[in-house]
Amino acid sequence: MIRPNLVASASAVVALSLVAVGNAEAQSSRAWISGDHHIHSRWSVGWDTETDPPTPIKGGDAIYPIAMNATMARYYGLSWMVATDHGGPNHSKVNREQAYPELLLSRKAVPEVVQFYAMEFDTPGADHSSMIMPHTHDEAEKLEELESSFAARDAWPRDPTRNTEPKMIEALEHMRDMDEPPVVIAHHPSRSADSIGVYGLDAPAEFRKWNNTAPNVAIGMEGAPGHQAVVFRATGDSVTPGPRGAYGRQPTMGGFDQMTARLGGFWDSMLGEGRHWWITANSDSHVNWREGGADFWPGEYSKTYVYADRAHDDILDGIRGGRVFVTLGDLVSELWVTAEAGGAEAGIGGELEVSSGSDVQISVRVLDPAGENSHGDSPEVRRVDVIIGEVHGHLDDPTVDTNPTTAILQRFTRSEWSRDGDYIVVNVTIPNVGQDMYVRVRGTNGDELEPENDPPTEDPWDDLWFYSNPIFLTVR
Repeated sequence: MIRPNLVASASAVVALSLVAVGNAEAQSSRAWISGDHHIHSRWSVGWDTETDPPTPIKGGDAIYPIAMNATMARYYGLSWMVATDHGGPNHSKVNREQAYPELLLSRKAVPEVVQFYAMEFDTPGADHSSMIMPHTHDEAEKLEELESSFAARDAWPRDPTRNTEPKMIEALEHMRDMDEPPVVIAHHPSRSADSIGVYGLDAPAEFRKWNNTAPNVAIGMEGAPGHQAVVFRATGDSVTPGPRGAYGRQPTMGGFDQMTARLGGFWDSMLGEGRHWWITANSDSHVNWREGGADFWPGEYSKTYVYADRAHDDILDGIRGGRVFVTLGDLVSELWVTAEAGGAEAGIGGELEVSSGSDVQISVRVLDPAGENSHGDSPEVRRVDVIIGEVHGHLDDPTVDTNPTTAILQRFTRSEWSRDGDYIVVNVTIPNVGQDMYVRVRGTNGDELEPENDPPTEDPWDDLWFYSNPIFLTVR
């Protein structure tokens, strides 16, 4: 366990300085580039159920052409995006014959945005997921095969065996063995949960089975779900607000799903097993809030930053490898977290091997942009939290959703950090490391020590957070 005396000891040797972030920042051609992996177009169709099979109705569930989404993504500063349309009866044919040609045209019309082919997978036995295809010459054929074979709603007549947990395991085994496997990210994982720790369509045991089966495919979940503009939804001349993220049962917490936001909760339990289980953020854009919808445009509010070159392969490699941080409301635009010991170092998503008893230096550099966000605000970071937890290997009980070893190593406010130009800089030493552990970072513009349940009419621009993915420290 990480005992209080360890945290106190570490706090006692906190050092604030203006040291460089390290070789990873200085020598790589990669940069932090933002994107969105959950975006709907007009090919998220409605269905005329009076026909057999049901007839797709273009624009029935989302209304924008893919190129419109890409144009708005570019406008709001995104470098990459993923087209993820809903499925349904025989939707694999709609995706292949109609959505894909439109994506090809969008790639030509908006070349500044790297655009992936994907779908919002009707996950067997669970809620939805992004299924993101590598950019290959046969990406359309491969997605058509996966959707037609495994998506829970694609079969017509309906096949109840398609919507089962064993079918998802079969799907993941198939994806795992592909020459160019896709990436699967669970969507809004606790939207169907009734309360804290009382889960719905997605549950801890399911995610562990997925990750056990295909750790290079089932790599994580939405930390911050979309539909964050629902409070502004316009209906005629009035506003019809709804709960943040459309989480009508257990609310989001600082705009984040409980599986991510609870300190020492489900996400920490996965990291405590040493799992590469990453978090993301997105818009889940269907219809913009200005036009009666519940959504921000891609990049208008939520951003997933990947440390990558501006190319399909490297972006997907960055997502798969956890070189990712997320932010709401453009609270930050760069987040560098580095662990260093014995002349070696690792960054977000990485692993650092350390000798038993070594001191490990954790360096954090945060760029709090000076300009205005899309709401016309210039939010300021008010606190940065460095979080640690023990890594103990896989648990016998797959339903566990807590990690009691998770602790706040140090909280920093503006009186306790340094500045290097526009960067906030903090450094912490973890002394005498004798146990495998992980380190992650979060921050906020507010005063809440821990993210609290979001009230139904909360303005999302007033409650902003950012989160890094972890660095693992492995003792040798």
